[in-house]
Amino acid sequence: MAENSNLRLSRRRLLGGGAAALAVAGTTWGATSLARAEEPSAGKRTVPFHSDHQAGIATSPQAHATFIGFDLRPGVERSTVVGIMKMWSADASRLTAGAPALADTEKELALDPAGLTVTVGYGPGLFSKLGLQERQPDWFAPLPSYSIDRLEDRWGGTDLLLQICADDPVTIAHAVRVLTKNVRSLTTIRWTQKGFRNARGTTPEGTTMRNLMGQVDGTVNPAPETTDFNSLVWDNGADQPWLAGGTSLVLRRIHMEMDTWDELDRQGRELTMGRALSNGAPLTGTDEFDEADFTATDKFGIPVIPPGSHIARAHHTHEKEQFFRRAYNYDDPPEGEQTSNSGLIFAAFQRDIGAQYLPVQQRLSDFDALNEWTTPIGSAVYLIPPGCEKGDYLGSGLLK
Repeated sequence: MAENSNLRLSRRRLLGGGAAALAVAGTTWGATSLARAEEPSAGKRTVPFHSDHQAGIATSPQAHATFIGFDLRPGVERSTVVGIMKMWSADASRLTAGAPALADTEKELALDPAGLTVTVGYGPGLFSKLGLQERQPDWFAPLPSYSIDRLEDRWGGTDLLLQICADDPVTIAHAVRVLTKNVRSLTTIRWTQKGFRNARGTTPEGTTMRNLMGQVDGTVNPAPETTDFNSLVWDNGADQPWLAGGTSLVLRRIHMEMDTWDELDRQGRELTMGRALSNGAPLTGTDEFDEADFTATDKFGIPVIPPGSHIARAHHTHEKEQFFRRAYNYDDPPEGEQTSNSGLIFAAFQRDIGAQYLPVQQRLSDFDALNEWTTPIGSAVYLIPPGCEKGDYLGSGLLK
């Protein structure tokens, strides 16, 4: 069967008459390639490690996050924890800059940091095990028991925390490996929680994330690098000087009952939340960032935003009763009879857990329409030490 000469380039055409066309095409291809080569790669984006504050808090949230909870092995002393902090600080400073760690056996995986941040936290157990209770703020303790909680021990508080975030899961996997393999004889890993948001570039920078219920999640949030953010999040060292520039973290794992949520109609979902699903606007407004009017009523005198809706219950009663949310979705393989195992890794940063977080959480526990479809199954608190300068290590003010 003869080949169709119109559907192929003959050797003669490539070397002869078609050369001019190919030259033009080559010029175009070269120009396009050059333009692409000059574009900054998202994989090469770096976030400085050394600073007054640890990165991974005010940092614009990356697409992926892994939270790892460690417990110290019996007999571990303060000097050993100092060694862990020195090692983590040295390795994290290199990895976040796109350089291999000192004992990196997979160096090529370190060359694309993709906005990598490494954040270290200390749980209450660390202070008791090292005899440092006097350096622990009065308000720092495990959260009280709430009626809505169905907490599982496997997601409970730990002595140490690593929060590792980046826009590339390969980058995170490598950083996790580097930072955990050298401490396995000194610690045990209680849990690992992996979360995600939209991939970088999917939505415009600064867009509020959506959770897996489809809701815009985190609209009322203090903006980083503002006076409000600084006063609400960063500790000033008045109570514990070593914590100046640090903060605290409440980490809650919240399971979402997706199967029964799917049975609720759109209007029911919006009344439960108090916001429109389309753009996150409060039911009394048209834009996501419109101020919610909790006094507005319809023609029958019924509140437009139900008093039991999530935003009504979560709304702060005064300006100091706020915190900074930096949550991630999770979607793990189903367990047992589940058809879905999805939810939210809720991360809240604040200067004072007792004054800022607990009153809001108590109101949500007392009554929140959303409680029918959400169940807290994990809860932990951590102090996040301040950042460090080159040549120093995280937590040196506490551990020296």
